[in-house]
Amino acid sequence: MRSTGLNTRIFLDGGDPKETREILELLGFLDGQTTNPTLISRNAEVKARLSKNKKFSVQEIYEFYREVVKELAALIPEGSISIEVYADKNTSAKEMLAQGRQMYHWIPNAHIKFPTTAEGLQAAKHAVEEGMRVNMTLCFTQAQAAAVYAATLGARRGQVLVSPFVGRLDDRGENGMDLIGNIIKMYKQGDNHVEVLTASVRTLDHLLDAIALKADIVTAPAKILHQWSSNSLSVPDVHFKYGAENLKPIPYKEIDLTKSWREFNINHDLTDAGLKSFSNDWNSLIQA
Repeated sequence: MRSTGLNTRIFLDGGDPKETREILELLGFLDGQTTNPTLISRNAEVKARLSKNKKFSVQEIYEFYREVVKELAALIPEGSISIEVYADKNTSAKEMLAQGRQMYHWIPNAHIKFPTTAEGLQAAKHAVEEGMRVNMTLCFTQAQAAAVYAATLGARRGQVLVSPFVGRLDDRGENGMDLIGNIIKMYKQGDNHVEVLTASVRTLDHLLDAIALKADIVTAPAKILHQWSSNSLSVPDVHFKYGAENLKPIPYKEIDLTKSWREFNINHDLTDAGLKSFSNDWNSLIQA
């Protein structure tokens, strides 16, 4: 069950309801789940179908995704389920928003994931104005997080999440957890409408440091949540120290949150690479 002193919400990062049931039984709770095209491609039913050389039509794969998130929503009815739109480098804001509108009505507790790109931010701005909940994914810089804040001004608390990907920064020798701390610090200057969701969690220490930093949410794969369970769902105390000796620090930047979102430099090679990876994984499921 939930540990005393645990204020950070815990999400599972996955695309298989069987795994969700397992983690719910293991932990005794879950506050939500994040999904994406790569995770759906790893679903056991999808892998079994592909092993028989049977790919999906576009309609079939969207229907499969819808059924998965409907099951997840029923398993975590009081939580949030993030559903990601298809987007590659050529997908327009209009196309993303059209997908998001459909996906948002799949379940009552959806957050629609848009990439932190110019088109994704434009789509998110309109989505929030229409009352939808959004999760801005593939965030790698404080400036991108500032743009998310500015593009979604006027949203209520809980309507907007931003997902900085810490593991992918670690992969290139940068301390991804610094980015979490920097964004949390920056957002304290504002109206508190954007919640920070620590994503791309690779280690138990990533999860523990997210809790120590008071991130609003951390999403972790089942493997890490199993490790946390084996560690008695421990909550870090004042003596906890995150080990980042071999990683380059990411310094905090003073950023004016009152600027237009279009004034921020939101370009990042890891965002571009993530878009390509997610779209490739999605397209690999579809009949040519």
